[in-house]
Amino acid sequence: MTRNPPPIDLSEPPAIEVQGAHKHYGALHAVDGIDLRVARGEIFGLIGHNGAGKSTLFKMILGLVPATSGEIRVGGATVQGRDFRAARRHLGYLPENVVLYDNLNGLETLHFFARLKGSPLAQCPALLERVGLAGAGKRAVREYSKGMRQRLGFAQALLGEPQVLLLDEPTNGLDPQAIRDFYATLRELQAVGVTIVITSHILAELQERVDRLAILASGKLQALGSVQALREQAHMPLTIELALNDADVPAAVLALAPLQGLTSTAHAGGLTVICPRDAKMAVLGALAPLGTRLRDVNIYEPSLEDVYFDLRKG
Repeated sequence: MTRNPPPIDLSEPPAIEVQGAHKHYGALHAVDGIDLRVARGEIFGLIGHNGAGKSTLFKMILGLVPATSGEIRVGGATVQGRDFRAARRHLGYLPENVVLYDNLNGLETLHFFARLKGSPLAQCPALLERVGLAGAGKRAVREYSKGMRQRLGFAQALLGEPQVLLLDEPTNGLDPQAIRDFYATLRELQAVGVTIVITSHILAELQERVDRLAILASGKLQALGSVQALREQAHMPLTIELALNDADVPAAVLALAPLQGLTSTAHAGGLTVICPRDAKMAVLGALAPLGTRLRDVNIYEPSLEDVYFDLRKG
């Protein structure tokens, strides 16, 4: 089941506001006129092909890359403005490629980043425990696996109890249990009001875990909304799987014959029906006379991956 996004109160100041943002590198428009509002306490997904502008937008929000034009506000402070230095202390960032010092151990690494950020060193052991590295805090980072390095990178992003987290491909290298633990941590953070923006190439991973998402393509905002809203925007059909005895398949085909726009495929054990979204209830109503001869019905929405490629085509 797709998670229902929380209500977004546009009268409240957003955690992140991007207005007409452009970033040009000569003739290359890495970010090309993006408008975006991310609500406080929202888990927001940012997806797109390599070179779509995701990482550049992240760096602009962090103030690491100045916008060519437009305005970006984080926590009410204008990026590149005089108030942003204080606001940036409440940001956490995990880059796509985590670079760490191999000669330091895990705890020393967190101490290093804590000093840079002005965060208390005393919180570092608890953060190592939170990301599952309590037993490896005294080990040199050069001995860490890719997944352990990623978890250590996540721990540094959590330094200072940030109010906004920007996570670029954060589950890269994590095993399934670590991915599950990671998203459980994000839910805990969201529960106390932290705003989270996350990118991932693994669209199935984001599908049930974000409140809303934006699709970027060639530096432009292609689509914006909840997963369900994007499904409806794409007008993609539903797949309905009917479990039937082989002898009852012809009766199901006959019952559906008066409906327009359906595609039915018989197979061992039932019938697959592809139907327009607005025909779902008509299909179920037409099948009702079959009674108990219809042993089961499963309705499948298009995946986020299907929606992504469909909207990109458009």
